[in-house]
Amino acid sequence: MKAAVIYRPGSAEEFILEERPVPTPANDQILVRVKAFGLNRSELMTRKGYSPAVQFPRVLGIECVGEVEADPSGQLAKGQSVMALMGGMGRDFDGSYAEYTVLPRRLVRLFQSTLPWEVLGAIPEMFQTAYGSLHPALAIQKGETLLIRGGTSSVGMLATQLASLAGLTVLASTRNTQKENALRTYGAAHVLIDNGSLNEAVRAIYPDGVDKVLELVGTSTLHDSLRCLKPGGTGCMSGMLAESWTISDFAPMEFIPATVRLTTYDSGQITSPTAVFQEFIRQVEAGQVKIPVSRTFRLDQIVEAHQYMDSNQAAGKLVVLP
Repeated sequence: MKAAVIYRPGSAEEFILEERPVPTPANDQILVRVKAFGLNRSELMTRKGYSPAVQFPRVLGIECVGEVEADPSGQLAKGQSVMALMGGMGRDFDGSYAEYTVLPRRLVRLFQSTLPWEVLGAIPEMFQTAYGSLHPALAIQKGETLLIRGGTSSVGMLATQLASLAGLTVLASTRNTQKENALRTYGAAHVLIDNGSLNEAVRAIYPDGVDKVLELVGTSTLHDSLRCLKPGGTGCMSGMLAESWTISDFAPMEFIPATVRLTTYDSGQITSPTAVFQEFIRQVEAGQVKIPVSRTFRLDQIVEAHQYMDSNQAAGKLVVLP
């Protein structure tokens, strides 16, 4: 099989496409034929060496969709459609940047769909992060106002749709004026051009602030995002588009406005039941939700795909079809 292997952290050019034997699954594993996988900023950070626990060489990839190739236990039949995400994929063990991958049984979820693989490949991590941030973390309610910072990321564009469908008024930010129409297409009632400070722009629309904030840019803008909240509001940090993990000299009583709540969402810690994924797939099939796929690539274009992700040109998800 072909696999994109990285032997040391660095630029996109560090990926090497090489031939490897198809791995053999153990009794608690499933061999999956990878049909598609989405690219994620966390993989970019791992590639750059920002994930210190990852040992190289490594096949990256924290999510995939595909078909069962072999199940030693006989519980799953060859050809059944499956998806998987997180749980150590591409970090603790080799992930989805390959034609085949061996996954722990606990990560593999069965699903049914008529959608093409390039659409399905965009769903697992993007949907889980958007849904998990909006519901378990922020507990959004109809009639609320929600600021999504980093709106033209794939998670941001999907979260905009999900929140709008749930009856919220969405404010979405972007640094690129050329992406404003895309955000409105996906349901943003207000588009804010992010120059690093949004507090004044938000309060020009809602003087008391907004009810909820979904922070996808990360630590560099989190303080300003929390200032956009009304008293008693809640902010959730779920993304690190700015590629920074930490806050220097963090002083909680200065950083977090009084009575404002701060939480996080991490799909590696909490994931939704398979039925939630299946229901979402049905919504996509029915045309109720649009999957924001920006571009697709082949596995032998993995260097180009990571370069494109590095450039921040995408408005939506990047998907690779092995």
